[in-house]
Amino acid sequence: MSDIFPELSAEDRQDIAWMQCVRQGDLGAFERLVEAHQSKVVGVVAKMLGDVSDAEDIAQQVFLRVWNSAARYEPSARFTTWLFTITRNLAFNELRRRKRHPAVSLDSELGGRAFQVQDAHAKSAPKVMMEEEMQASIQKAIDALPQAQRMAVILRRYQDVSYEEIGNILEMSVPAVKSVLFRARTTLRECLRDYLNEG
Repeated sequence: MSDIFPELSAEDRQDIAWMQCVRQGDLGAFERLVEAHQSKVVGVVAKMLGDVSDAEDIAQQVFLRVWNSAARYEPSARFTTWLFTITRNLAFNELRRRKRHPAVSLDSELGGRAFQVQDAHAKSAPKVMMEEEMQASIQKAIDALPQAQRMAVILRRYQDVSYEEIGNILEMSVPAVKSVLFRARTTLRECLRDYLNEG
């Protein structure tokens, strides 16, 4: 395998070896793949959807699809490229479903008041509150991006995926990926300029 994929890391080669075992119905190899990549998939889905409520369910669907599609898997690129492509498809499907059937949030049911359980041991630290507010603003700004821009930013910023791999996942050229990321970052800077100017 090292001759076929000289540019791949040891982890990439291990993923491919596991997938070749999964193709033969090896459940143990599948479990090792899930353990190795589940947190990445959950993280990407949670960022794409803007919450963690459905992220684990979608991640389970991703890995179910990996298992069901194993016989058709061909190691022509990194396993994570294929995995994140499946993740993209299911996350985009969920976003489309939410657009057609928007849920009523608990906040709106409570007349716009946020419903939070207070931790009796938590200290009211302004710095912690500011950090939480900033993270919420970042997520809100990411949520407002078009789907492809959002996925590109999440893969690049939170998963450190290369431009080439993002291009494969989103089915676009490297220059197009760079352009998408430039537009996304410009939008994010504009949305978050109040926080950026505070430094």
